[in-house]
Amino acid sequence: MHTSKINFKQYEVEIIHNPRLKNSYIRINQDNIITVKTPYKSPSFTLALLEDKSNWINKQIAKNRSREKISVNLEDEVLLFGEVYSIDSEEAAQLRRKLHRLKSPTQEKVLKVYDTFYKEIAREYLTQKLQKYAQIMNLSFEELKIRKMRRRWGSCSSCRVITLNSELMKLDKELITYVVIHELAHLVHMNHSKDFHTFVDTYLTNSKAIRKRLKESRVLITTPTN
Repeated sequence: MHTSKINFKQYEVEIIHNPRLKNSYIRINQDNIITVKTPYKSPSFTLALLEDKSNWINKQIAKNRSREKISVNLEDEVLLFGEVYSIDSEEAAQLRRKLHRLKSPTQEKVLKVYDTFYKEIAREYLTQKLQKYAQIMNLSFEELKIRKMRRRWGSCSSCRVITLNSELMKLDKELITYVVIHELAHLVHMNHSKDFHTFVDTYLTNSKAIRKRLKESRVLITTPTN
């Protein structure tokens, strides 16, 4: 598997060449990052594919831009469980203490403090949530890993290791529950087949609507405006 990049109109496109694939796929994430997975090495093939799908690409990017973003001001607010809290609130106490310990705070240092805060909260909250639903679903996993990920809310390996994104702490609790159940379900079905979704529905009856809402969720941290 080989990764490269090309420019298409005003966009930078990541190309993942995988000779084991039978078809080519275009993916656009919520940050408008375009990825093409293809068995073909030819850049001209990829450009032709992008050109052929340009109307669809433009529609997806326009849809992303129309979605409402939740933003917070660094050092003044924190986004937690889908709600924006003042840095002076009880919910932000742990973060506030970390920020106060910073010497000569720069934006990079402040962002690292936020990341550490989310990871610590995630470690406690997601461990309890995963253990609870593993018991309800009568499933067992080998290990839980918590880390910040750009493109996935979670994953489940064939070794029964579940990885959850610390950024989940920015989402409301219903969406977090969906991701936890989703990843646990992969212990039974390592795919997204009809049987997989039926299994998820067993423990979350409105999972289809929640999944749609998760895809449409937008979270963003911004610096304060003067």
